[in-house]
Amino acid sequence: MGSTRREHVLRLIGPILAAALVAPLPQAALAQTRGPALAQPSALQSEIAKRAGKDLRAFYAARGNQPLWLNAFGRPSGAASMLMHLLRNAQYDGVDPRKLRFERLAKRVEKARRGDVDDLARAEVELSAAFAAYVRAMRAAGRAEMIYESPALAPVVPTTRAALEAAANSAAGLEDYVAEMRWMHPLYAPLRDAMEDPRFSENQRRQLWTNLARVRAIPAMPAGRHVLVDAANATLWMYEDGKPVDSMRVVVGKPELQTPLMAGFIRYAVLNPYWNIPDDLVQNNIAANVLDRGLGYLRSGRYEVLADWRPDADVVDPATVDWQAVHEGRAKVHVRQLPGGANFMGRVKFEFPNAQGIYLHDTPDKQLLRLDQRQLSSGCVRLEDAAKMHRWLMGEPLPGRVREAEKVVPLPEIVPIYITYLTTVPDDGVIAFRDDPYGRDGTQLASVDTDRARLDRP
Repeated sequence: MGSTRREHVLRLIGPILAAALVAPLPQAALAQTRGPALAQPSALQSEIAKRAGKDLRAFYAARGNQPLWLNAFGRPSGAASMLMHLLRNAQYDGVDPRKLRFERLAKRVEKARRGDVDDLARAEVELSAAFAAYVRAMRAAGRAEMIYESPALAPVVPTTRAALEAAANSAAGLEDYVAEMRWMHPLYAPLRDAMEDPRFSENQRRQLWTNLARVRAIPAMPAGRHVLVDAANATLWMYEDGKPVDSMRVVVGKPELQTPLMAGFIRYAVLNPYWNIPDDLVQNNIAANVLDRGLGYLRSGRYEVLADWRPDADVVDPATVDWQAVHEGRAKVHVRQLPGGANFMGRVKFEFPNAQGIYLHDTPDKQLLRLDQRQLSSGCVRLEDAAKMHRWLMGEPLPGRVREAEKVVPLPEIVPIYITYLTTVPDDGVIAFRDDPYGRDGTQLASVDTDRARLDRP
């Protein structure tokens, strides 16, 4: 990806800045910079140490004041090319380029091509400062509202040193780290690139902008595992070390009972679960069916009525319940479906405790998963292949038979889950524009236009 993207970036940057970044140094300067490192490392390192301000001093001292953005020939590297292009168009990230002092930095980099040690050190230090400021501004930029179970799940604004060390120590190498914007979630860079594609209309770019704000609500997740659910496309992805390793179809909330944007930690599996029926479904579905079909409806569906939701709640004789009052909302009862058989939860559910009552679960209603539009649930996420999810989360197959009801099995290690809503997604190298089943794009475009107008002001 590195060379192809580098050529693409250089075409977009423009001839003046491109020359500053890639033109060969004068012969006199080359004579001073030959070798695996600059010929006068002590002079350059001394200048870098002198120029590095308070925020950069510790980072450079830890690396012996070696440059990060200069190559062995004393000129800005491919990573610097990528960075300069991103800075020039930082408005696509919700960041004002003027605050990053791009024009001043471009002149500094152009001047450094002469090979003067002082100019090289100034360019090096200012590139680092601009990169760290850019990363920090992106992490703090406007993002879609998301419900976080814990602050640990939200994107964190790194310190200047942390931002630079992550870039310097990336296993992918600095150029790919910058080109792929690896300080963000993997979905971010392809959508951001599309903002510059002239083939897309202004309406499509507004849609992209809206979705970038949603992805900014998800941290980079560079290591470990996490689950991503896209409610707009009713799809779930399993990520490992920043890359999707598997996916499946899901059923999510219907438009009137939308699955919210939220994040939590999947903490345990519940084998052989009850289905604890939400109050609104008891009122509108269960009570209506009892009134229409009698108490036999409850027996055939393996439903039981409880006094409350405590684990040791007493079972209530359904004949003593005023079902007409329940249906009209004048009374309330608690109903659950017993495990096994056609239980709506299937064989297992995966809990990430939250006040919204959302979780992942198996389902016996597999035909819904074959539909293209799968916004059909009451808010929870029904899984196409719960056995696959169990194997991935738990590291072992889903048990064939479990006698115990509601058997809680903690995960070997908790796994973050993010539920988002993406109407534009990268798909095999292209950007796919999808339906907006919840109508969220329309409600968010007003704020999108306000943000863009603010960044476009002279």
